[in-house]
Amino acid sequence: QAQLAESGGGLAQPGGSLDLACTPSERSFVIYANYIMAWFRQAPGKEREFVAAVSWRNNKKVYSDSVKGRFAISRVAAENALYLRMNSLQPEDTAVYYCACNPSGESWYDGSKYHYWGQGTQVTVSS
Repeated sequence: QAQLAESGGGLAQPGGSLDLACTPSERSFVIYANYIMAWFRQAPGKEREFVAAVSWRNNKKVYSDSVKGRFAISRVAAENALYLRMNSLQPEDTAVYYCACNPSGESWYDGSKYHYWGQGTQVTVSS
């Protein structure tokens, strides 16, 4: 069972925007201050790709070059909620987007360090 749950995917036109959200699927799941929360994506026939991550402690944020300047990751620690605002969407952004949690607080870009995942939400960008 996935410990995290994503919402907000769907269909957008090129140049459009979508918002994704992620919260724990169980009330008992706590996101501790040393955790890193991130978004990954996987397009059909491609490997999983890092998108963006945020430190739960100090709100430091990192982005992949492919989304920098277009996407914005944010968190509301008090609500245990993670968000991804996606602007200027392009067809190449089409993928299943996953929320993930890295308890180690290290290796921001390494998917193997993320031990908790959501089931994913489909984002399709098409005219």
